[in-house]
Amino acid sequence: ILCPMKGKSYVSAQEQKMADLFAGLYTILLILCLGLNFFGLPGNWAIIGLFAIWKWMHPEIATWLFFGFLIILGLVGEGIEFGASVWGAKKYGGTSKGNMGAMIGAILGSIVLAPFLLGFGALVGAFAGAYAGCFLIEKLQGRTTVEAKKAALGAMWGKVFGVVVKLGIGIGILSLIVPRMWV
Repeated sequence: ILCPMKGKSYVSAQEQKMADLFAGLYTILLILCLGLNFFGLPGNWAIIGLFAIWKWMHPEIATWLFFGFLIILGLVGEGIEFGASVWGAKKYGGTSKGNMGAMIGAILGSIVLAPFLLGFGALVGAFAGAYAGCFLIEKLQGRTTVEAKKAALGAMWGKVFGVVVKLGIGIGILSLIVPRMWV
């Protein structure tokens, strides 16, 4: 709102409280989106998408260059998560089919165990699912139990590393976005 006497922008105390309330609720929504990463879902992309909506409503808070940087961070997070899972299984003798089994198992495991441990069951499910999915596919391809266990363990630890890095990048994205929302 433009003040006709001074030519400056101002808002009333009530309008400022409402703006702070919306920014706070939106911040909570962004933090909840970070949790989507536990389910094998694109939580960082949800955060970036919601920030795009916020930027559309408040164009002065960020440049498009900054927004491009966020997209690059999101791509790096996805690449590391995917690459770590593949690398882990390959390093320990897994096949590409075993890798696919690990990815599908991680998604299914996180969905099945999500209701447990206050939602943190999804994380346990993702890791256990990566192990089980890789193990099952490797065994179906005729690998020995020792070989299948070794590949599955590699897929699981790769998934652990990938999720940790992706969550770290998500926290970094949040730390860049949230202060801009409160300007």
